[in-house]
Amino acid sequence: IEKGEAGEALLRFDLSGPFLDEALHAVGHIPLPPYIASKRDDDERDRSDYQTIYAREEGAVAAPTAGLHFTPALFAALDAKGVERRFVTLHVGAGTFLPVKVDDTADHKMHAEIGSVSPETARALNAAKARGGRIIAVGTTSLRLLESAAREDGTLAGWSGPTDIFITPGYRFKAADMLMTNFHLPRSTLFMLVSAFCGLETMRATYAHAIENRYRFYSYGDASLLFKAENDGRAPGIQQGIQ
Repeated sequence: IEKGEAGEALLRFDLSGPFLDEALHAVGHIPLPPYIASKRDDDERDRSDYQTIYAREEGAVAAPTAGLHFTPALFAALDAKGVERRFVTLHVGAGTFLPVKVDDTADHKMHAEIGSVSPETARALNAAKARGGRIIAVGTTSLRLLESAAREDGTLAGWSGPTDIFITPGYRFKAADMLMTNFHLPRSTLFMLVSAFCGLETMRATYAHAIENRYRFYSYGDASLLFKAENDGRAPGIQQGIQ
């Protein structure tokens, strides 16, 4: 019944509650990214493949694709190494697929997304940092949410609400020390984020290496493990491809 400037549409349904949920599951399609959906229709395998094993809350229209690499066996291996896990929630919107169409990134407006960090998770992450541990954000969605919940001193508090944080080179990260993420589209807000995290030249070299070695890009592709650059942006982040 209403269409926005970026192509988004606001609809009114004649169902609500569990009846609407049932109808959406019956006739809806998996919201695959445009670069996949333009080449093929979604199929039954996507219902499990395009979903993390730890997803619980409904609400997102895109998967946090870095999390797709995790399996129960990999979780068990991390447990054996003493790696702790904590979970946050961000209802990723379709705006995550939108390219930047303006010359000045200051003119680009991010779509707001609803998320939450529980007080228990915030306390656990603060305790890990206090004893010398490192926080590894799995996915740019998790990183954006942690940065939204972080105080200026880098500690985290329980948080919930909308976030439209837009991270570009020059941003000072407060919460995460490392980032696991897939390889992203050029001129996207996600590539700007990883460039802010590791340094632009580091990421250019990283992507050149990935292309030369035929890494798989985007949602069903390979992952990278990135280390945060120093705040002045000159120290390189370290990148490893995860096949």
